[in-house]
Amino acid sequence: MSKEWSNDLCGCFNDIPLCLTTYCAPCYTFGKNAEAVGDDCLMCGLVTFVPLANLWFMTQIRGKIRESKGIDGTFVSDLLMSCCCSLCALVQEAQEVGVKAPFGNSMARS
Repeated sequence: MSKEWSNDLCGCFNDIPLCLTTYCAPCYTFGKNAEAVGDDCLMCGLVTFVPLANLWFMTQIRGKIRESKGIDGTFVSDLLMSCCCSLCALVQEAQEVGVKAPFGNSMARS
């Protein structure tokens, strides 16, 4: 049985600390996403700085997350999301696998 992502592509604003982390340091979020599906966090974080290789790895990790969660999609749709909406896609993937920002999650309003 297939399903959709738990947060849509513009749902990145549902988690502001994660959104800010991804905007400032996408290598952190990408590394954590990769780690969640069994790939090397450091290697994938570093590959974000290598043009074209970053798109290939982002597409592969998005596909692994999608397949592990039974989410509809194709390699082409993963590639398009990685190319055109990479930061929003990273946050969407992170929300799906439960990645949290390294700061701001314990802040409470008084």
